[in-house]
Amino acid sequence: MIIVNVKENENLEKALRRFKKKYEKIGILKELRNRTSFTKPSVKKRMIKNRAIRRQELYAKENY
Repeated sequence: MIIVNVKENENLEKALRRFKKKYEKIGILKELRNRTSFTKPSVKKRMIKNRAIRRQELYAKENY
């Protein structure tokens, strides 16, 4: 559970911004998305490998 204490004379937008940062930092939404559907370990490995390949290609393009 995320708790954000609102201080006296604090703007509501600031408190909301702090809540959003905490929410993203904890990774609730990412975990929820991962739990909605099951992906096989072999598929996860393939996805990670493809991401690494793409990253290396982009890095190679920038350096040339």
